[in-house]
Amino acid sequence: MSLPRQLREKSDFDQLPDDVPVSANIADIEEKKGFTNYYMFVIEVKLKGGGRYLIFRRYRQFYALHTKLEERYGAESKDSPFTCTLPVLPGKVYVGAKKEIAENRIPILNVYMKVKVNFKNLLCLPVWVLMDEEVRLFFYHSTFDSEQVPHRLRRLRPRTRRVKSISPQVPIFDRLATPRAEALFDFSGTNKLELSFKKGDLIYLLSRVNKDWLEGTADDATGIFPCAFVKIIKDLPQQEDTVNKVRCYYHDETVSTIRDISVEEDLSSIPSFKDLMELIRREFDQDDIVLNYRDLDGDLIRLLSNQDVELMVSQSRRRPSEKHFFPWKLHITHKDDLGVYNTSPGIGATQTVSAT
Repeated sequence: MSLPRQLREKSDFDQLPDDVPVSANIADIEEKKGFTNYYMFVIEVKLKGGGRYLIFRRYRQFYALHTKLEERYGAESKDSPFTCTLPVLPGKVYVGAKKEIAENRIPILNVYMKVKVNFKNLLCLPVWVLMDEEVRLFFYHSTFDSEQVPHRLRRLRPRTRRVKSISPQVPIFDRLATPRAEALFDFSGTNKLELSFKKGDLIYLLSRVNKDWLEGTADDATGIFPCAFVKIIKDLPQQEDTVNKVRCYYHDETVSTIRDISVEEDLSSIPSFKDLMELIRREFDQDDIVLNYRDLDGDLIRLLSNQDVELMVSQSRRRPSEKHFFPWKLHITHKDDLGVYNTSPGIGATQTVSAT
């Protein structure tokens, strides 16, 4: 297949749905905390229909996407009749400061996603690649994305723009299927980024900026506005939250507190002992603590090394676990408290308090 036929032709582009991304640009990086600190890329995505929103992705998510695309559509793929020339993704880096590595990746990943270098970038590939489920999910504005607030949100908020209105002549079925909201109060935007409207106005929703702000269009104007000022009639598509949690039990002399810690790690991940200690000390703001897990006999076993963590993970696989929760649980105790060992579950705690 010749290279020109591998690209999106104009006729193909015109037939794509309006929610297909056509441009993506890394606007910033954000430091996050998991088992250890890491960086996510803040990506502004532009849709064919004109909508814009922010997504937050780690490099490993780029790598996982590229690996799957290579398997399905790469030149050496044997499982699919549809192949094409894929863009080159920068390889993994194992040495260096994390922030410096992330910053150095920004221009390379931007080229990978959107810049036309020999017409081989991710968002200029054939229709069957753009419509692939893995590509759609990678660029989808998820619940996790909507809950993030960039440090420079004011700079990154979508620009006010005019978009084509939804005409009354459009079939009623199509209008009813469009995400939309009704204004509960008047709202006067304080700057050109914000959409002004009157009580009772119908606002067609374009994207969710974060948990408190939406972007929409009304009366040929587009901008952002607070969620609290509208009643959602038909919400934007939601994606299942992919943030996972570690359940922790903190024990002192009288109280056992339950805390669920969110981390951006796969449920199959096996953290190092050092990373677990750093995470728990940071979350509980204490240094004189130790980590434990409850073995199959119900006794608390202290974690002292990576081998202990691996054994905890191995034993936990025999037990059922809640969705989005790691199957293993951590029990945090003070270094000098030896009374918690070799006891039945629950002994030594007179009260349990839940915290998230």
